[in-house]
Amino acid sequence: MNFDCSLYLVTDSTGLEEKEFLRRVEEACVGGVTLVQLREKERSGREYLNLAMKVKEITDKYNIPLIIDDRIDIAMATDAAGVHVGQSDINVRYARKLLGEDKIVGATAKTIEQAEEAVSEGADYLGVGAIYPTTTKVTTVITEVSTLNNICEVVDIPVVAIGGLNENNCDVLIGSKISGIAVVSAIMKAKDIKEATKRLKEKVNSIKIGKMY
Repeated sequence: MNFDCSLYLVTDSTGLEEKEFLRRVEEACVGGVTLVQLREKERSGREYLNLAMKVKEITDKYNIPLIIDDRIDIAMATDAAGVHVGQSDINVRYARKLLGEDKIVGATAKTIEQAEEAVSEGADYLGVGAIYPTTTKVTTVITEVSTLNNICEVVDIPVVAIGGLNENNCDVLIGSKISGIAVVSAIMKAKDIKEATKRLKEKVNSIKIGKMY
């Protein structure tokens, strides 16, 4: 499974009308995100599915893989590129069993032990963080950059840094062996989504983050 996780958008629809939310996702795609994760913790299954189908129309238009957070059923129903599971979600082994070998399964890891377990169960990439405090509703537990780097050293799959990252604080990742950064507010809450995405992509390239897998 080849995918580029160098600039990974994790969506946040909080406070947005659907039309505006979809516009922002599309602007991010135009601006250069390489992977999109639809994360909806508060929606019903039907609402999540309907939104996922609309988001997938956008990501397909720009040939960008769509990852569904947590909900394997939504990923399967929309034929999304894959799913991302957290520590409190269904484990990687069962996600892989349900989705098969042709789909992307990503996992959250905050420790070396969690990272190694996810890899042994068949994860395709790891999301590691939060590097900085976040403004999303997700409970934030800070992960030291040293831990991030240690995880990169012991796994042979892409590692994506996540948590409060933006173009002004990414320099802390210089020298790290991560394959990408995941951002939420830095794109979703930007005044000019497309321009903000372009600047982030330039920043990622300038500090030599990113590797195709």
